[in-house]
Amino acid sequence: MAPEELLLRDMLLATKDGEWGQGEPGDDLVSMAVIRGTDFESVRLGDLSGLPIRFIPKHVATRKALRPRDIVIETAGGTKGRPTGRTVYLRDELIGASPRPVTCASFSRFLRVNPEFAEPEYVYWYLQYLYAAGEMEHHQVQHTGVARFQYTAFAASTTIPLPGRERQRSVCDVLRRLDERIALNRTMNRTLESIARAIFKSWFVDFDPVRKKMEGGEVGLPPDLAALFPSALVPSAVGSIPEGWVIGTIEDLFVLQRGFDLPKELRTTGPYPVLTASGPAGSHSSFAARGSGVVTGRSGRLGGVWLVESDFWPLNTVLWVKEFRAAGPLWTYQFLQLADLERFNSGSAVPTLNRNHVHVQPALVPPASVVSAFERLAEPLFARRRVSLDESVRLSGIRDAVVPRLLSGGRIDQQPVRHSDEW
Repeated sequence: MAPEELLLRDMLLATKDGEWGQGEPGDDLVSMAVIRGTDFESVRLGDLSGLPIRFIPKHVATRKALRPRDIVIETAGGTKGRPTGRTVYLRDELIGASPRPVTCASFSRFLRVNPEFAEPEYVYWYLQYLYAAGEMEHHQVQHTGVARFQYTAFAASTTIPLPGRERQRSVCDVLRRLDERIALNRTMNRTLESIARAIFKSWFVDFDPVRKKMEGGEVGLPPDLAALFPSALVPSAVGSIPEGWVIGTIEDLFVLQRGFDLPKELRTTGPYPVLTASGPAGSHSSFAARGSGVVTGRSGRLGGVWLVESDFWPLNTVLWVKEFRAAGPLWTYQFLQLADLERFNSGSAVPTLNRNHVHVQPALVPPASVVSAFERLAEPLFARRRVSLDESVRLSGIRDAVVPRLLSGGRIDQQPVRHSDEW
């Protein structure tokens, strides 16, 4: 008969600290994808594409390669408002989809639950429940600048209640379906963005409509759109460009502005997203910029670009588009994503993007009619993306709200998760 509760440490087949390895290949080193704390949300939603590739000694790699149904727990690096102890579950299909073995970084460890004692996914959701309830904070210490999670004490003192297997599987099924819907939305949003990016690149980088006219073939666009493009390329200071288009500077397209400090007298939670050099991070009770807006990292981390479709607060670590001149928000978003902003780094110890340096860079300035046509084509794609993002926010809220109820023995609603058109 299965026990009704167990200490966490007593239900594990194995647990080991992660490994960071080396940045370059070498003898007896194995190429591995490494899950960091910053990757948890992407991994949770089935995306391993952003994991860094590191090179781990072969004898270590064998022992620390992750398996399906492992749980990864963050043991160092927490921040204010986000303590250590976060977890992510590795679903069966996730590890199989990776082209190389996967491990976790040195600021984390993996937990391998004995399936004879419990459903590993149920243990994961119970750890999620404890984290949301603030229990992990009792096991966090910070003697230096890095917060650390006292895993050994936690595992030796934390008891996991274990209802019957049918109950465990039912809880996992409900919560998994919510996560799967959020992951599906994320995949769809990537597809929508890739369509918009493909159109942008075809029109404004490769000049496909112009080249097809030059070759005497079909442009592949409706007549009104095809008429916007000339039938010749001409030399310019930056290479061949469509006839009639001009070379200007980035400042002719849009104006960048440095972000702002958050005023302490305002609440740090509210309806307005805060944009940092690493992307959206929390919310605020006031805004400093009107949406739709485009934001990119200014200090600390360069290269990220975000489209913000509501009013927002750009933090002082970002540049945001204060004025759209010859370009609209959707056009500018695509332009900056392809602009390789990291090459404009003017910092030394800390990567820094100087807006004045960026403004003077040569840039192709397309006719307003072509830019407007692109905005009209891209808008329905991003409108569908907005619907999907809103649904994911609602589903995340539902999931986080039902976790405590389900893990504390509340009733499980067996109705399927509804899609956005049913809400």
